[in-house]
Amino acid sequence: MAEFSWLIDPVYIVTIFFFIVGMQRMSHPLTARSGIVWAGAAMLIATLVTFITPDLTNLALIAIAIVIGGGFGYIAAKRVAMTDMPQMIALYNGMGGGAAAGISAAALLGTPSPATAAVAVVGGLIGAVSFSGSIIAFMKLQGWMRPRPITFPGQQVVNMAVLALALVSGILIILQPAWVPLSVSLYLPLFFVLSLGFGILMTLPIGGADMPVVISMYNAFTGLAVALDGFSFATPNYAMVIAGIIVGAAGSLLTLQMAKAMNRSIPNVLFGAFGATEEDNARIKGSMKPVEPDDVAVMLAYADSVIIAPGYGMAVAQAQQKVKELTDLLESKNIQVKFAIHPVAGRMPGHMNVLLAEAGVSYDKLFDRDEINPEFSGTDVVLVIGANDTVNPAAHRQGSPLFGMPILDVEQAKNVIVLKRGQGRGFAGIENDLFYRDNTRMLYGDAQETVAKLVQAVKKF
Repeated sequence: MAEFSWLIDPVYIVTIFFFIVGMQRMSHPLTARSGIVWAGAAMLIATLVTFITPDLTNLALIAIAIVIGGGFGYIAAKRVAMTDMPQMIALYNGMGGGAAAGISAAALLGTPSPATAAVAVVGGLIGAVSFSGSIIAFMKLQGWMRPRPITFPGQQVVNMAVLALALVSGILIILQPAWVPLSVSLYLPLFFVLSLGFGILMTLPIGGADMPVVISMYNAFTGLAVALDGFSFATPNYAMVIAGIIVGAAGSLLTLQMAKAMNRSIPNVLFGAFGATEEDNARIKGSMKPVEPDDVAVMLAYADSVIIAPGYGMAVAQAQQKVKELTDLLESKNIQVKFAIHPVAGRMPGHMNVLLAEAGVSYDKLFDRDEINPEFSGTDVVLVIGANDTVNPAAHRQGSPLFGMPILDVEQAKNVIVLKRGQGRGFAGIENDLFYRDNTRMLYGDAQETVAKLVQAVKKF
């Protein structure tokens, strides 16, 4: 197929255009699905055209790997619940980082020039860290590992020592004399073992509440590793370079935006061990006041305005369809209903938007924190469904671990109803001051069942 090799670069340019269009369309919920189709089509085209690369060998093995990997990914993606989507993203992102590290290893096992070896070493380091770090993030989110920070004395010193040794071994790989094949050198396996170890050590002290930021950061790492790997070939693969840069840039911007939404710096997320220590709750006055569905139904039926603040608990209970039913019922009674969406509600950006869109909630009813916060003080009833840290007024209290985090100011409403399974804390492990406020009532139970009871009770009015 060498006579068709001239097609490769022009087709790569077309796929890059498709990637950019897909990324742009993913920025809005109404066009996100088509954006994914555009990006998926670009990846398919780029993969197929690679088969006409001159001197490409092991075509059968490559095809078998694509079928196995693609089939597994398709089946897993069809079966995974929306609540488990962050874990799947972490896992698949880790696979991308691992693949990038594998490409770097293959390049280093050849006879690279010092410049190519340097690019491959950097790409291998970043890809290996993304792989092992993403696996730890997956295990924490999946509940296979303690989600709270795992720390030990001298942890940062150990981490920096491992990273330094990985860098030293990488430099030795670059300086390795050409007559000593890397396939028999100890530097290469040592380099990847240390790189993988650093990814694990860097992720262990990060708490579950910060995992969305970490996943986004590792996504950026994977993109950067892929871009660097694009330069490790004898002829640079520009599709890999540009696609990797796009992913790296998008992941970096998203990481910074999420950190800003929590009023946290990236170093604080990585090294702050947020949630490792528990706050003294002696300062909290009052008690949680339970309420029955019929009483809440009365409040809703005679309200003029209602704001619903969803969180991860709604996703776990799969309550979005019932929430949509309640919304329609209230609007049929001329009650204004809006949704307050915090940027980090759920376990990934846009989690609540996707769930509500899936249930048929109109996008013009969804408002971000800055838009909705001024309206809480004039709202009759706020329903907090499965949200916790994002509505915790402790963020306004100096000394709290959450201090400074921009939250939804639901406590300013006339009445706040919190739908919650029990009296447990949020993902950050911090007691919620909201639950003890005089205007707050706790409606305990599974969110889907509880909202269904509210629907039936409101229908009586």
